[in-house]
Amino acid sequence: MAQALNGIRVLDMTHVQMGPSATQILAWLGADVIKVELPGRGDITRQQLRDLPDIDSLYFTMLNCNKRSITINTKTDTGRAIFRKLIEVCDVLVENFAPGAMDRQGFSWDVIQTINPRLIYASGKGFGSGPFVDCKAYEPVAQAMGGAMSTTGWDDGPPTATGAQVGDSGTGMHLVAAVLAALFQREQTGRGQRVEVAMQDAVLNLCRVKLRDQQRLAQGPLKEYPQYPHQPFGEAVPRSGNASGGGHPGKALRCRPGGPNDYIYVVMQAQVWEPLMTLIGRAELVGHPEYATPEARLPHLDECFAMVEEWTQQHTKYEAMRLLNEVNVPCGPVLDMRELLDDESLAARGMMVEVEHPQRGSFKTVGCPLQLSDSPVEVKTSPQLGQHTEEILRELVGYGDKEIEAAQAAGAI
Repeated sequence: MAQALNGIRVLDMTHVQMGPSATQILAWLGADVIKVELPGRGDITRQQLRDLPDIDSLYFTMLNCNKRSITINTKTDTGRAIFRKLIEVCDVLVENFAPGAMDRQGFSWDVIQTINPRLIYASGKGFGSGPFVDCKAYEPVAQAMGGAMSTTGWDDGPPTATGAQVGDSGTGMHLVAAVLAALFQREQTGRGQRVEVAMQDAVLNLCRVKLRDQQRLAQGPLKEYPQYPHQPFGEAVPRSGNASGGGHPGKALRCRPGGPNDYIYVVMQAQVWEPLMTLIGRAELVGHPEYATPEARLPHLDECFAMVEEWTQQHTKYEAMRLLNEVNVPCGPVLDMRELLDDESLAARGMMVEVEHPQRGSFKTVGCPLQLSDSPVEVKTSPQLGQHTEEILRELVGYGDKEIEAAQAAGAI
């Protein structure tokens, strides 16, 4: 069965996490993703955080599945000629270099347009145009400057980064959307275009509920935040602890046997108050005037959750989830990475997959989160450095043995 992006060819000039996360999605959807790397070194993450000596790290393998690798040195005349030919035959070029890096290699957007007017040039950057455009951005920097860090954690502690990579991989997912939109528009116009996503912008987009709350704060304290009504609110949205962003009180509650992640997150919606109190053996509070309505419960939320926690501590987090779901109480056990890695349900639906690697043996990685009924995804291993160089040169550039040997002698590949 054909995949959704069959026939689309992507020139992948990305490195580290943000760009590779985007191009891996495109590869999973069926695009032919050609990862361009420096001869002898490749993507820096091949060597970073290695768990096995002299073998591509999991950092690299888990971000570069289903791609082909070619090594090109664009500082050589032959390397630039090869790269120019690849631009001619590709549909998309994706890069996440520092601003101006492609220009310095002689491949500015103006030049690329003359080579291939149908090409979509996609850039992932740290910041958009403005005072920070030339500044370096890493995951925590993007979280700090996009609003995530100031609203994450607890009031009595410092601003905190979230474990989810909303700056890097979050920007990569936004970049995928931009590329797909540009490809669709090209079907109507016949022209390529330049698309760009900045990490700060992507994080801010993911923090829109906090921007909502900043504007609500002008009308008074935010009643669903844990600070209410016991602490004063300042001029900015405070750190929200584990409060629900949707306005319903929620809290992570301890479970048996009491390990570091033996918690279940429980949302106390208005409509579940009666069945929840009945379940935990506190039915007398259902109609109690100090607890009967959400407004009446606000000053007593800590007390309410403490009562529920007395009950959850009698159960494992999975038992508590089953019993709470039986009475339609929204909840979810806190799952650690070990549990997710071994989760049979994730494996059964292809969200946790085992991939064979020619050097390291097998490794596990996440599967494609985009599920298309007519376009199933088979996750394949990441490429070895330059594994497909000769194959791509013969197939797309038209080189034969002599040209390949000459390119090797010139240090171009």
